[in-house]
Amino acid sequence: MSAHETPAALAAFFTDGRLTSIPRKPARRTALLDHLARSLFEPDRSYSEREVNDALLAVHADTSMLRRYLIEAQLLARTRDGSSYHRAGASTTVEAHTPAE
Repeated sequence: MSAHETPAALAAFFTDGRLTSIPRKPARRTALLDHLARSLFEPDRSYSEREVNDALLAVHADTSMLRRYLIEAQLLARTRDGSSYHRAGASTTVEAHTPAE
């Protein structure tokens, strides 16, 4: 699934494959972040900060905000010095979440 193949429960947050808003409700935000982590980052690969930013830029201009949210949600992890990132955390089932706000 690519970032452009958005689950129905998250479709309201995207327009033409671009993220237009971040959900306020924690469960919906987590579902969105999980979708981004699964669709933009491979599980067994390391990424430089530039690669993470480039991947996030495909869906939203504020890459530092999205990167911070992904790290806080423990869906993206980075080395202590910030030189390397990798996908982390367990995926949730997006379809189980309620429709977008």
